[in-house]
Amino acid sequence: MTSVKSVHPYNDRIGFLGARAPTEVEAMARNLKDLDKDVFRKILKVVVGALEGKDSREHLKVIAENTSLSEEQLSFIISGAYTILRVALRLPVSALKQEVFKEDLKELRIPEDFIGDFANIVYGNRRPVLENAALKQGIRLPTVEDLRWRVDVAISTSSLSRALQPSILMQMKLSDGSSHRFEVSVAKFQELRYNVALILKEMNDLEKRSILKIQD
Repeated sequence: MTSVKSVHPYNDRIGFLGARAPTEVEAMARNLKDLDKDVFRKILKVVVGALEGKDSREHLKVIAENTSLSEEQLSFIISGAYTILRVALRLPVSALKQEVFKEDLKELRIPEDFIGDFANIVYGNRRPVLENAALKQGIRLPTVEDLRWRVDVAISTSSLSRALQPSILMQMKLSDGSSHRFEVSVAKFQELRYNVALILKEMNDLEKRSILKIQD
């Protein structure tokens, strides 16, 4: 028999939103009480449009004019829904299972019907479209296309401490066409190598860390 051990802020398991839910998500959950399901779905459609990079201001104006929600309440719901979807879509489906996603939202006291609507977006057919839109909207830094290096030994130098000391000359070519040359001492290179290895190990540990710990 398989038992599930949880580790959320409410039950010792950390949810996909972090150790504590963002303020806007908590505010959204409070304002969902007694909200008409059709109105919520219209709001969610506006949020999805924003995630896809569409201008949904006209749709939002129509919702505001045809609902009893105050401007503040509407703002809370939109902001909270946007945060939930944005964070969930950043995580691979393998890392955030649908049942875990639903359980996290349930812990926030979000109504069951609304949880289903969130899940349909995160795990539905439009997920690839939303993921591609997020990539296009994200800030991208240049990547390394080529890296060359060689060991150099200074024979003639004004500093006796550097005489006959090896150093590493490096040249990087980035995807934006720029090139950068710099010199690194052996000690600094070893420090760089160690820190890179440490970061890679931490990234690997994060990928292996399961949101739910399952024990037989």
